Amino acid sequence: MGDKDIISKQIIKHLVRDFATVLFGLPVTEVELMETSHQRIEDRHADLVAKVWLPDGQVFILHIEIQNDNQRIFPIRMLRYLTDILLETLGLPVLQYLVYIGREPLRMADGLNLPDLLEYRYKTIDMHKMDCADLLRQDSPDAWVLAVLCDFHGRQSRAVIHEILTRLMQRFKDQQPTLREYVTMLEVLSDNRDLNLDIREEYDMLAINLEKLPSYQIGKTEGVHEQSLTIAAKLLAEGKEPAWIALITGLPQTEVERLKATPKAVKLD
Repeated sequence: MGDKDIISKQIIKHLVRDFATVLFGLPVTEVELMETSHQRIEDRHADLVAKVWLPDGQVFILHIEIQNDNQRIFPIRMLRYLTDILLETLGLPVLQYLVYIGREPLRMADGLNLPDLLEYRYKTIDMHKMDCADLLRQDSPDAWVLAVLCDFHGRQSRAVIHEILTRLMQRFKDQQPTLREYVTMLEVLSDNRDLNLDIREEYDMLAINLEKLPSYQIGKTEGVHEQSLTIAAKLLAEGKEPAWIALITGLPQTEVERLKATPKAVKLD
């Protein structure tokens, strides 16, 4: 997903819960991210691995892959992920989902069938066939954000993003941290559909204060580093983690950590 190789754990946990409850129908009550190589968001797809709990006490490992193009070898990749997960979580059942968001029709298989050797299946959600209006009709900010992955059925992308951002602003106008979290998730998911320009334009249209948003990036070439340090200092003052701040400012994490150790080095406005 662009240059967002790794995003904050809090956002990843939220994404896992949103996919589980809104798309998969799993009433997840708790999410614990697994410390594995699968806990990451990379270019062109997302790997989400978490230990989750249901209301009845069931515990299992949930693995979600977001894919935006068809790959013939994808079932083999899913099987490889499964074996890696099983080796690290012996004794717990694993539930795997492929969430396909590509523009082309889904052509990938949902598993492998190797006669006399292996029969393997995972669940598939084809977002291309889901109407974004179905999610927008729900009284759920999580569903609104996930709607950006669905079929717009002829609606302009900016119109859909405008509706989502407007609803989020109205729902969380007095809860800035929560608003920032949802907008960040919207940006992360939109990156898979190359809609970030639409989001930026809607920021301007809705007069959203970008400096308060977690993905805020300065457009000017002069003073970029100094302004990034100023933003980092402000976020540190709010108690944000250095890794999170490094992501949204583009600064190296080591530099953010040095700033945290010497906060007076940067003047706050």
